[in-house]
Amino acid sequence: MVEGHTDNVPINNPVLIDNWDLSVKRATAIVRVLQNDYGIDPKRLVAAGRGEYMPLEENTTAEGRARNRRTRILELPKIDQFYDMIEKEMKNQSK
Repeated sequence: MVEGHTDNVPINNPVLIDNWDLSVKRATAIVRVLQNDYGIDPKRLVAAGRGEYMPLEENTTAEGRARNRRTRILELPKIDQFYDMIEKEMKNQSK
């Protein structure tokens, strides 16, 4: 999963609706690089926009806002295998 993040300064751009839209575009840009330049199967990739809702730093300084404008790559388990594992565990607990 590739997460896109932003600071809390509203975007003023005719192409982007808001910071959430910007964060999604950041994530999809990285997903495309992973797919096109590194040959990663797009079925294994997820783009997620987080907007300004998960800051690393306070947005009160230029440095903090800059640090919040980022992408993050998370390695997740295969989701179908993960759900199977949870289902099995829940069935075992209900016995």
